[in-house]
Amino acid sequence: MHSTKDHTRPFPAGPRPTGPKLLDRLLLPGAVALAAVLALAGCTSSGKSSSSTASSAGASAAPSVSNSLQDDYQRVITQVLPSVVQITTASGLGSGIIYDDKGDIVTNAHVVGTATTFQVSLANSTNLLDASLVGSYPDSDLAVIKLSSPPGGLKPAVFGDSGKVEVGQITLAMGSPLGLSSSVTQGIVSATGRTVTEPKSADSPGATIGNMVQTSAAINPGNSGGALVNLSSQVIGINTLAAVDQETNGSAAPGIGFAIPSATITNIADQLIKDGKVTNSGRAGLGITARTFYGSDYKPAGVLIVSTTAGGPAASAGLQAGDVITKIGDTPITTINSLTTALASLTPGSKVTVTYVRSGQTKTADVTLGTLGA
Repeated sequence: MHSTKDHTRPFPAGPRPTGPKLLDRLLLPGAVALAAVLALAGCTSSGKSSSSTASSAGASAAPSVSNSLQDDYQRVITQVLPSVVQITTASGLGSGIIYDDKGDIVTNAHVVGTATTFQVSLANSTNLLDASLVGSYPDSDLAVIKLSSPPGGLKPAVFGDSGKVEVGQITLAMGSPLGLSSSVTQGIVSATGRTVTEPKSADSPGATIGNMVQTSAAINPGNSGGALVNLSSQVIGINTLAAVDQETNGSAAPGIGFAIPSATITNIADQLIKDGKVTNSGRAGLGITARTFYGSDYKPAGVLIVSTTAGGPAASAGLQAGDVITKIGDTPITTINSLTTALASLTPGSKVTVTYVRSGQTKTADVTLGTLGA
């Protein structure tokens, strides 16, 4: 579903499948042909009508509405953009958000990759500041780095309640797309509650992330780790993925991007800052170790439970090693990935019916989901 490219072209009539691709860190100079990926276009609407009979009321009303929204945009940008930074590693760059006045910065795990040291550019400075890794949690594609010598005047971002995000709300995406630091694009919240599986790469294990915010705001390589902001100057997500059309060799599907919600960001970041690791992911878990099960035709046919955690959700519901899970609720389960995706859309503490096969017989169990640990 998700990509880093912006080579768009019209799609033929009818639906097309899309596939996931990370908003990878922008490669350093020489690796990206900017002429092929950059396009600059004006978006203002300041032209006047040539008609001498135009209504004076209409002429005055349009600029009033336009200027009000423009003022809102500029206010938000002034308040939030100083909280968005550019992060550079030995192999690429991405974006980050100042989390507190102690120099902690939250970003995507795939931005930091395997690096442990970084250089950071603040929005209001040309100086490069040294930073080091605090902790990374690839399962939720989040990480925290910290400035070695935090300067005075850092402006931490304000994180909003992503549970209150609604479709149609205006959003601004801030970051360093294509290395263009302190860039801003605008759109709306297109959907909420999306479950997205990232592609595997050298810097990502292919995390499945639930409850993501979908936006039409343009996001491009280098935007990863940047801020998705509402008109109350609150960060509601971290820009992470953009959609691609698999039938057009990975061409970007315009206006389809995804951001990790602020509730997940603050939960993971607080734990990484305090303990350097995550013990409560906020993600639903069954309390099992498992692998994909292959049927007699050698095709994936479910998830085989290898072991259960004593007293965990699966064990408490009567599931045991050797059982093959085939459904979570009404969702068919054929592989580990499909199980992970199904669980990512659920919450700890919720009850779900698990369908499984034991000794050739199909059975069901009502499982109260637990929390997936680190």
